[in-house]
Amino acid sequence: MKQLAIAVFFNFFLHGFYIGSVQAQQDPDTLVKQTVEDILQTVQNDPAVKAGEIGRIKEIMEEKVAPHIDFTRMTRLAVGRSWRDASREQKKALVNEFHEMLMRSYAAAFKMYNGIVIETRPLPRVKAEDKQVSVNTIVKLPGGAPPLSVDYDLLRTGDTWKVYDVRVDGASLVINYRTVFMQEIQKGGIEGLLKALSAKNSTDSAAR
Repeated sequence: MKQLAIAVFFNFFLHGFYIGSVQAQQDPDTLVKQTVEDILQTVQNDPAVKAGEIGRIKEIMEEKVAPHIDFTRMTRLAVGRSWRDASREQKKALVNEFHEMLMRSYAAAFKMYNGIVIETRPLPRVKAEDKQVSVNTIVKLPGGAPPLSVDYDLLRTGDTWKVYDVRVDGASLVINYRTVFMQEIQKGGIEGLLKALSAKNSTDSAAR
């Protein structure tokens, strides 16, 4: 279920490739709904993706997904109170390691898309002064499995919307990481967390 949740999370970020190319004044939910079919078709028809080529998948992640995630905000929220104790260099390193970890997770989950159907629930009219919105989707899974409720929290950044958290059936991805990160910080401080993230990314890289 965790891998599936990551796959669903990734699916929305692919939508961000289109969201980021238009005015933020347009409704995020409408943009998501309009791009679902095109994105799922792309995923299903890319031969390299269907073959499970991690290199190609990660290339797509970096090109189409990464620019539309607010990695700094997401990392800060995941690290929690200890973020303020980190030096500028440590904060930059944390964002980089978190970025790498998320991209590898999405790449690993990419091939789980077959049979997923996503429905977007309409938002009330988004006002020009609105800075944050949550877009709710219902993810229908293959094989008769219960559907998932997935909420995407977006922050308006300039003329685009960027995702900074996702809640799957009410469980926040950021809070989930915060719990894990807190354990590492308690054991070894910010440097301990950095070493743990670096080690995980190195291990994942070697395994693939």
